[in-house]
Amino acid sequence: MSEAAAAPAPVAAPRESSLLEIFGVFLQIGATSFGGGVIAYLRNALVKQRQWMDDATFLELMSISNTLPGLNATNMSILAGNRLKGAPGAFVAILGMCLPGFVFMTVAGILYGAHGDRTLVTAALKGVAAAAVGLIAATWYQLGKKSIHSNFDAVVILLAVVGINQFKLSVPVVLLVVGALAIYYHRPGAVHKESTSEWINSLR
Repeated sequence: MSEAAAAPAPVAAPRESSLLEIFGVFLQIGATSFGGGVIAYLRNALVKQRQWMDDATFLELMSISNTLPGLNATNMSILAGNRLKGAPGAFVAILGMCLPGFVFMTVAGILYGAHGDRTLVTAALKGVAAAAVGLIAATWYQLGKKSIHSNFDAVVILLAVVGINQFKLSVPVVLLVVGALAIYYHRPGAVHKESTSEWINSLR
C-alpha cells in the first residue's frame, strides 16, 4: 500500500459564512425554537445544515455557555457568532436570536393575560414543555456519543447530575469541582489506556 493511499483523508474546513447568513439563521432559530430545545435547533443549523462548525467545536462553545451567567441560548448565539465573524457576527447573531422572541413574547404576554386561564392554553403549554425536554435529551445523547471517551468522562457527568439534582448544589460550585477533576485527569502528559469502549467490551 502506498503512502498516499495510507494517509487519512483531510478533514473538511468549516464553510464560510456572511453576516446576512448568520442573521438569517439565528432569526429563524429564534422564531421557531421552543424553550430549552433551542440547543437542538442550534446544533442542527450550525453543525448539520450549514456546516459552519463541527460537533467538537459546538460542544466547546456549549460548555463555555453553561459556565457563564445568563440564558444559554443568548450565550450560545454570541459565542457562535463571534466564532464565525468576530464581534459583528456576535452582534447580528444575538440580534437575530432575540428579535423574534421580543416580538412574540410581547404579543403572548398580552394574550396570556387575557386568556391564560383557559384549559386548552394550559394543555398546549404542557405539551410544548414536554417536547422541549425531548429535544434537549436527543441533542445531549448525540453529543455524548462523540464526547465521552473514557470511564472518567462518564463519572464526571454522573457527579454533576448527582451534585445538582440530589445535593442541590449550585451550578458554579459543581462546575468548579468537576472542572478541577477533569483538568487534572486530562492534564498534558497523562496516559490513560482504558477507553469506555474497551471497558464495555471487557464486561462481555
